[in-house]
Amino acid sequence: QVQLVESGGGSVRAGGSLRLSCTASGYGSLPAMAWFRQAPGKEREGVAEIYATGTTSYADSVKGRFIISKDNSKRTLYLQMNYLKPEDAAMYYCAALRRRPWDYVYWGQGTQVIVSS
Repeated sequence: QVQLVESGGGSVRAGGSLRLSCTASGYGSLPAMAWFRQAPGKEREGVAEIYATGTTSYADSVKGRFIISKDNSKRTLYLQMNYLKPEDAAMYYCAALRRRPWDYVYWGQGTQVIVSS
């Protein structure tokens, strides 16, 4: 059974950094995975994807500030978030097993990111 557990969320001032982690169980080697976020009153949006090959894709709103990466040996997905803005505040979710762009099968429970101005 696939399980995804996020960690690393917290509160940070604008301009600061956070690194999110997502540990996956039930996989021998990580499939395509992604980070999504959802702010109160807004729809969930894709933030970054990383394919099994290591190729990455980012939403325009985070390009140049966020970096998605993974460590297959640790079965862990990461999201390094730099130069955070108040509009980055949201619940962040990791997802695994890509069916099509920004469409995933398995989801974690989320980790909260708060950014104060």
